[in-house]
Amino acid sequence: MTTSAQRRRTATARPARSPESPRDALIERYREVRRFTERLCEPLITEDYVIQSMPDVSPTKWHIAHVSWFFETFLLTWADAAYPSYHPRFAYLFNSYYNAVGPRHCRPKRGLISRPTVAETYEYRAYVDRHMLALLDGASAERAHEMAPRVTLGLHHEQQHQELMLMDIKHVFSQNPLCPVYVERAPSPDSPVAPLEWVTFPEGIAWIGHEGPGYSFESFAFDNEGPRHREFLDSFRLADRLITNGEYLRFMEDGGYTRPELWLSDGWGTIQQQGWDAPFYWERRDDGWHEMTLNGLRPINTAEPVCHVSYYEADAYARWAGARLPTEAEWEVASQGLPIEGNFVESGLYHPTPAAASMKGGGPRQMFGDVWEWTRSSYTPYPGYHPAEGALGEYNGKFMCDQYVLRGGCCATSRSHMRATYRNFFPASARWPFTGIRLANDA
Repeated sequence: MTTSAQRRRTATARPARSPESPRDALIERYREVRRFTERLCEPLITEDYVIQSMPDVSPTKWHIAHVSWFFETFLLTWADAAYPSYHPRFAYLFNSYYNAVGPRHCRPKRGLISRPTVAETYEYRAYVDRHMLALLDGASAERAHEMAPRVTLGLHHEQQHQELMLMDIKHVFSQNPLCPVYVERAPSPDSPVAPLEWVTFPEGIAWIGHEGPGYSFESFAFDNEGPRHREFLDSFRLADRLITNGEYLRFMEDGGYTRPELWLSDGWGTIQQQGWDAPFYWERRDDGWHEMTLNGLRPINTAEPVCHVSYYEADAYARWAGARLPTEAEWEVASQGLPIEGNFVESGLYHPTPAAASMKGGGPRQMFGDVWEWTRSSYTPYPGYHPAEGALGEYNGKFMCDQYVLRGGCCATSRSHMRATYRNFFPASARWPFTGIRLANDA
């Protein structure tokens, strides 16, 4: 049984209409983001929804329920103490920490939740949508203004989970010897790549970070992107494009994974323990290296950006290349003034693409989209940062050890979710996200 019927019922409580007020614009944005989650699920069959292939991966069913739990918890019950919950135990099953305490229920066991079924999960989602649309539609202008920050946060939170869904589906499919295809897409041509060039930036004091609260969808930022503050930067150089598969192959062929002098000590220990000898999802076959993608298993395209490398691998490659990774401040300064354009999820490719030759010259290319770019900056609060109060602060103020900042978005990120100040973060060993490499150097 598929879930197309459930999908059609979701977010259809009222016909679309042209935004005529801030409230109406909020309603339309809500419908748009919620529909896109279900669009990403259309290639799946019921069995795909329930698999958890490793502790960091969540089943797709959990994702689509969790983002509905967010609106139920932080909007519906907040706005109306008498709101009738769809199911009182769903708040336990689908919160972010299901559940960090106790031996019986924890995040790695999300894949054991066979009930509610996928169909029932879509019914829950539709139930939340009906109540959310009724709440927004009946709100006065003043009440809509009061709700807007929470709705906006919820929508950007859902966009985060849209990207996580694609990351997790890819990992789930990679565990299947049949190498299932999420969507059929023609591969990019394996064409020559122009030599890497350097763009120089002068020393000076730079302002970085997001300025002020963003309550509209377009001006939104998570609180970890601020406060805006000054940093002094020495003159530096930034590579004009991302590192390609072909360039990373040369690192591998030069013994990159067997030379301890290239690796951070924890990185060297990790690759020895895990047996890494290539990026994640790469597989050596008789006719050469292949890569598992959301478009199926394919021969490596040497012109595409290398993807699914850890911070350890990115750092080792940079050292091998006689360079380093940029700081997040350097990356943000280099991105200022550039349009938020690139290969995002809206392209429907779900895979990095080669740097466009037409973009060559005039500054760095591929700054947005394709792959998240590792920086050498630890994920720590900006000067003057104060976490948001209450439970909502859990979603944008998590500063943990062994996390590094990544910038720029990727082929699974929504374009409307991205901005130059966006700070993503992952542990140094993470490889299942769409992560890649841009080099930097002292000028």
